[in-house]
Amino acid sequence: MTIPPLLEELLLAPGVSGSEGAVQAIVRREAEAIGAEITADVLGSTTARVRGSGSGRLLALFAHADQIGMVIRGAGDDGLLTVATVGSWRAQDARGQRVRVMTSPGEVRGVVVSPHEGEVTWDALRVDIGAADRHEALGLVRPGDGVILVGRPEELPNGRVLSGTLDDRVGVFACLEALRRIAAEPPDWDVALVVSAQEETGTHGGARTVAERLSPDVAIAVDVTYAGDAPGTAPWGDVRLGGGPTVFRGPVVSPVVGDGLLAVAAAAGIQLTIESGHSTYSDADDIFSAGGGLATQIVCIPLRYMHTAGEIAQLTDVDATSRLIEAYARSLTAESSFLR
Repeated sequence: MTIPPLLEELLLAPGVSGSEGAVQAIVRREAEAIGAEITADVLGSTTARVRGSGSGRLLALFAHADQIGMVIRGAGDDGLLTVATVGSWRAQDARGQRVRVMTSPGEVRGVVVSPHEGEVTWDALRVDIGAADRHEALGLVRPGDGVILVGRPEELPNGRVLSGTLDDRVGVFACLEALRRIAAEPPDWDVALVVSAQEETGTHGGARTVAERLSPDVAIAVDVTYAGDAPGTAPWGDVRLGGGPTVFRGPVVSPVVGDGLLAVAAAAGIQLTIESGHSTYSDADDIFSAGGGLATQIVCIPLRYMHTAGEIAQLTDVDATSRLIEAYARSLTAESSFLR
């Protein structure tokens, strides 16, 4: 199965937390092409709204633009750069990886090294960009420049995709495809896609501020989750590649929306899995309490090796996620209630 061109473009776009402009430019271009109403904000998020045919009630979809990475802190006399992590991931997964440093003039290429013996920590890691000394290094980059792993998309057997940016570009892609079909034949409700900034920082500020501004009737975060068919992974359910998307059950999400997603999946013949836990570790954890409280759910695409340069997802799961979102949007009526 070939990687769709739009998904490949999203996977190649740099977007470390706080510097998601390249991803958002693609989103805004695609949303404009289908006639969506586009707004942006000071945190860097994009909202693309398609008007429905009837009630004016609003379903908001949230998928985050940013990826894990690093930020430059400084340089030593040897020209090696010191870094800090952006997002929650392991220092040992960065060691030995090629990187792109995103500077104002353009990209600077390098590799992550660990010159110290013993435990691999963020304080021990360095980025070698080939500079001869500190002066040359700081002439090429500045403290605060973002660093991302080089992980080009590759096609694998069984319709699987290998890339360093599947989290959460597959969610963005699935939502864009659903929104494209919704725009062609609008349902009763309005549907807005929010491509949020800075999810990986853990603050979820991009999603929360848009949720408070939009005050939708229902919010669904579309993200990735740990696939259990990979070594050393303990998922929150029977999650595997090819098993379809997941729906969450737990205190922060709406059981009404969850049951609605399960019902439309059964009617449409979409296979899915139920996950459960006390929180989702996603934008949903802050969306649900925005404003006066929102009926919130999360739909996730199974992912192997999350937060590494070698994430793997299956395209059938991405397609099923997109179809589930569309089917749920079309199931909503003017009378739909979400009271617990």
